[in-house]
Amino acid sequence: MNLCEVHEKLGTTEQCLEYIEKMRWPDGVKRCPTCGCDKVVKVERKADSKNSRGWFYLCQEATCHQQFSPTAGTLFHDSHLPLIKWFQAIALVLNAKKGISAMQLKRDLGVSYKTAWYLYHRIREIMAEGEIPKLGGIVEIDETYVGGKRRGKKYQGHRDHKICVVGMKQRGGKLRLFHAPDAKIETLAAYIKEHVSADVEAIMTDELPAYPKALRISGHDEIIHKTVNHTAGIYSYEDVTTNGIESAFSLFKRGIVGQYHKISAKHLWRYLNESCYRFNRRDNADAFGDTVRRLCGFPPLTFASLTSDESEPF
Repeated sequence: MNLCEVHEKLGTTEQCLEYIEKMRWPDGVKRCPTCGCDKVVKVERKADSKNSRGWFYLCQEATCHQQFSPTAGTLFHDSHLPLIKWFQAIALVLNAKKGISAMQLKRDLGVSYKTAWYLYHRIREIMAEGEIPKLGGIVEIDETYVGGKRRGKKYQGHRDHKICVVGMKQRGGKLRLFHAPDAKIETLAAYIKEHVSADVEAIMTDELPAYPKALRISGHDEIIHKTVNHTAGIYSYEDVTTNGIESAFSLFKRGIVGQYHKISAKHLWRYLNESCYRFNRRDNADAFGDTVRRLCGFPPLTFASLTSDESEPF
């Protein structure tokens, strides 16, 4: 759904609430989310009040008597931002191939930077895939490092101030990106064991010496393992290449350089999840509806939890 469609279909608070209700309860409201009672009625507000919402649900259980709306207990809960701006933000985030900065979101929505930043992170909160099938077929695995340049000091290596990202991509399938502590044998083996099926057709990597040992430890030593020698300037021969995962890395890094400019190590995993979420749904016509459904399934995220123990941006 693009911005024009959001404006046409979800231009009022009433339309937004009805859409959230449809995504959250496709079969209608059956039970109270607080006590589970099935005696729930819809109450219309007849008198004008500060609350712009014209209706709410009421639990008829005598010990509960809870009032609730479709946004109750979700990431939309207790938000002072109009729901139309939420939906506009979702459309902007999903349709921005390289992501969109909180500053740009601020300009587009006409809100403060703090509001835009908090809103964006609440949307990112639902982009973690959770329980997902392991990658199969032909899987490309690679590692990269993200972080800016440090000037005026000498370092032992060009990566000593950067952060490692391990990536895996199934050809014609899903993408996985992880904020990893390093690219050592044990670390790579753990990621491979958890996310790559034991019966894949083949695994493609570069010439990093850690991969053969990592595959053996992870139980993938009998899988066909093919490598490309990037040091020698070889990036593809026959069907052997890691260009797919490297393309995903490039897209993510262009987002950092051209959109975000600076991100913190603490939130790196959120940006990686966002990149994977958008990539894996690039052909999904209902990506907007899927995102709203997921927002309805997550509890509220406080600003304090996002800002506590903030890491330095890199």
